[in-house]
Amino acid sequence: MTKSYSVNDHFASRDPAIRALYDQLLKVLKTFGPIVEEAKKTSIHLVRTSALAGVETRKDCLLLNIKADHKINSPRVEKAEQISAKRFHHRVRISKLNNFDAELKGWLKHAYDISD
Repeated sequence: MTKSYSVNDHFASRDPAIRALYDQLLKVLKTFGPIVEEAKKTSIHLVRTSALAGVETRKDCLLLNIKADHKINSPRVEKAEQISAKRFHHRVRISKLNNFDAELKGWLKHAYDISD
């Protein structure tokens, strides 16, 4: 039998501040429209029609993987991968609530828009 995972499983051994970051992420995304959380073994996928972002919890941060149709050039992007001709994944570390600034919100809005 396959084990199922919940969003809460990802935060069971984490500081409540990490859950607060995740809750803020959801709050931002829900301003664009509905999303679905899909908990996996090692991450949480955030989905509109297709996945727009993935979240990995860490002791002191969230690792947020954001989908885009172009490469994002920013020092905030720790890792960028080109998945296909028009699909890129960008990893951004979120460690404070003030990381949710206009730049990050713009990337998330774009990811939401192209995940229809």
